[in-house]
Amino acid sequence: MLRKLCLLLSLAAICACNNNKQTKTAKNGKSDTVAVAKDIHTLSNADQVEMKHLDLDIQVDIYNKQIRGCAVWTINNKAKVKTLILDTYDLTIDHVMVDGNEVQFTLDSLIKFFGSALHIPIKANTATVMVCYKTGKSARALQWLNPQQTHDKRTPFLFTQSESIYARSWIPCADGPGIRFTYTAKVTVPKGLMALMSAENPQAKNDNGVYNFTMDTPIPAYLMALAVGDIAFREIDDRTGVYAEPGMIEKAAWELADAGRMVDAAEQLYGPYRWGRYDVIVLPPGFPIGGMENPKLTFATPTIIAGDRSLVNLIAHELAHSWSGNLVTNATWNDFWLNEGFTVYFERRITERMLGKTYTDMLWELGYQDLVTEVNEMGPTHRDTWLKLDLTGRDPDDGLTDIAYEKGALFLRLIELNVGRDTFDRFLAQYFNEHAFKTITTEKFLKYMDTALIKGDADLRKKLTINEWVYGPGIPANCPRAEQERFGKVDAERMKFLSGAPAEQLTTVDWTTHEWLHFLRKMPDNLSAAQMKKLDDAFNLTNTGNSEIADLWYVLAVRANYAKAYGAMDNFLSSVGRRKFLEPLYREMMKTSNGAAMARRIYAKYRKNYHPLAQEMIDRVLGEKR
Repeated sequence: MLRKLCLLLSLAAICACNNNKQTKTAKNGKSDTVAVAKDIHTLSNADQVEMKHLDLDIQVDIYNKQIRGCAVWTINNKAKVKTLILDTYDLTIDHVMVDGNEVQFTLDSLIKFFGSALHIPIKANTATVMVCYKTGKSARALQWLNPQQTHDKRTPFLFTQSESIYARSWIPCADGPGIRFTYTAKVTVPKGLMALMSAENPQAKNDNGVYNFTMDTPIPAYLMALAVGDIAFREIDDRTGVYAEPGMIEKAAWELADAGRMVDAAEQLYGPYRWGRYDVIVLPPGFPIGGMENPKLTFATPTIIAGDRSLVNLIAHELAHSWSGNLVTNATWNDFWLNEGFTVYFERRITERMLGKTYTDMLWELGYQDLVTEVNEMGPTHRDTWLKLDLTGRDPDDGLTDIAYEKGALFLRLIELNVGRDTFDRFLAQYFNEHAFKTITTEKFLKYMDTALIKGDADLRKKLTINEWVYGPGIPANCPRAEQERFGKVDAERMKFLSGAPAEQLTTVDWTTHEWLHFLRKMPDNLSAAQMKKLDDAFNLTNTGNSEIADLWYVLAVRANYAKAYGAMDNFLSSVGRRKFLEPLYREMMKTSNGAAMARRIYAKYRKNYHPLAQEMIDRVLGEKR
């Protein structure tokens, strides 16, 4: 308990230091504050001991739902400390070897969100540390799927989700975004299954179930990834391809046929793709997020498989992370907007190249709507609406909001509009190149922008209102808005319907997913079940195969008590694990007593289908303690 108390006091001191520097920056208007070196979300001492390389040798017991094996770290004890501290979460440590000799280790008590610090005695010249371990039942990174939870329903499946600080639940490591290392891995799985990682990957199953991987570019722990299952591969072009379960592979390959063109478009904007291959794995339904930008192998939700390529903009986002995030990485989770804001901006530039400005304008407007909703729910003065976050003592997933994504992207859009697109593109290409394979704080980025882009231009600095965006709450008054050419037409059709025009007479024939989302989002809260039926009779929205439209339609159905949609909604909730879709739907049901009873009944049936992170989220929404 004494060690735990010391750790908490140390964390508090570090966070207080960090907060003081943020406050100073906000008050004096300068952007040259030196960021603290210590990441408040790692218990490790990687600021003293360099984690150079990981050799991982693990066995995946997919039937007993456990990973076991050894992690060998090559280190540089640059501070000559006597102890190496690693992050763990619900790991059983079997034994530890230092330079080939077994040593006694200590494992601290669990600290909420952070896990347990593993203390290993080392010497000034220690070169290697081996930790042999096995995962526990509460590993937050791991989702073990029974056959019935997969698409093909034939064999079990495992996938990881290491972002933000969940790598420590399947690998003892220094788990922070600013800590980069190379790795090799030997992964043994049951014969007949394939293993894939964020590394060089096989394109076919082998006979013995032993797979070897190499990642020779340093990455942080949150980009460590593993998938194991009955997996097939289809090539798209000479450097892109798609993996999926055999029963999904043809649909996935057709849906992602433009992945190679996306890579080309991205390179034309901001320089060469530096990771070799760009492949995508379409995972089973339980994957809790839209996509994860694991290097060389994006993990993607099956909800993007709509049959019309209308939802693959998500792939543009994950691809853009190959520059903003994977190539240049936020140093801490308080700087999360440097990953996601840049990526949303980059994603929309890729999309504009491929699909045109009016299409991308819809994405900008929908993103703005999401930002307004987020700010309204938090409150316009809430501290979490700053771009520079303060996640002291909190789960860094609390920062996974539309503030980082949409406010961050709109700030970059504002800069582009004020300096000109060509100038801003040259600046971003230079930024990615000069900071490649490095980490960066908000303060360092602002200092770099001051030197390389603003260059003493006082009028430009005044127009950008940098402190208001980065160190201020809410949505600044100079927030740019997209043109409304296509949504203006959608608004006209919605008003016709609300004024009594028959639904079948609305002009919707050329609408994309985004027009439908805008049409439904702007419906009044008092939309009646009778009006819902008219729309459903005309457009069969209850049975849509488009997950984005379906989720919003079911939210409206719950609000209007449109019972005809409930059967399809139940099926939707049984087969979708993406938190983006689960949270609003369960939250809407919880607004009434009848809806709450329905939510609990549905959740009791399908909770096991959801990822542990999704389960935690819905438990909170439903007020359940487990």
